[in-house]
Amino acid sequence: MQLGKENTMVMIQKTDFGVYLADHARAEEKVLLPKKWVPSDLEIGDPISVFLYKDSKGRPIATTMKPLISLGKVARLRVSAVTKIGAFLDWGLEKELLLPFREQTMQVKEGQEVLVALYLDKSERLCATMKIYPYLGTQTPYQIGDEVTGTVYEISDNFGIFVAVDDRFSALIPKREMTGSMPGVGQSVKGRISRIHEDGKMDLDLRQKAYLQITDDAGKLLRLLEDNGGRLGIHDKSSPEQIRLLTGMSKNEFKRAVGHLYRERLIRILEDGIEKA
Repeated sequence: MQLGKENTMVMIQKTDFGVYLADHARAEEKVLLPKKWVPSDLEIGDPISVFLYKDSKGRPIATTMKPLISLGKVARLRVSAVTKIGAFLDWGLEKELLLPFREQTMQVKEGQEVLVALYLDKSERLCATMKIYPYLGTQTPYQIGDEVTGTVYEISDNFGIFVAVDDRFSALIPKREMTGSMPGVGQSVKGRISRIHEDGKMDLDLRQKAYLQITDDAGKLLRLLEDNGGRLGIHDKSSPEQIRLLTGMSKNEFKRAVGHLYRERLIRILEDGIEKA
């Protein structure tokens, strides 16, 4: 019998409150299927597909209901309540699924949808975790340059922003690409695949291709000029660190934006900076 998964079992005993099921190979281990879930035509020896979990007293129990997630899989579930021991999630069964505080990567709220995986804790209890990195697939169907959508599930000061592409595949926005305003945990992002590692994990770039992004960067630079009295003390000879600190752009992005604005005669290039024309 496998908790958290669908099992094909056979009926071995009928009672007033339900039927007992067992695996063909190990009939000494049996589990209750409550009466309300028992098909009217089920007879001794008949097979039936059931999902196994534990009831409120920690006893294995069967149901014919179909949960929204199974063991080792990832799914998006709604928070139905937040309590002193953690959050409870609606996973399609009568007994709600616990998301312990220690398994949360951000503070969750009632009514919110969260991306979680289903696992067995040390007490053989089914629980949810927002730390889904080990449960995501690496056999990506995508190629470098493809545009994808994903959900941010973790942020690391050392590595960058971890994203679940299609809520299924492992991807990372590397730390070096974290510029300007970055998305938070739980937010949806769109980006391009910039690299696929040997293990199938992907790197993402949230920036558009240069010819698409140039208008956005130029507009951003123009707004910065307006917010700073029409003048900025940086130019193409400024250090990349200084440019990034002031504009959130790389040096190449800054130079392309300056060139675009200059060609449109919207700025003047000075010896010690740029100014609005």
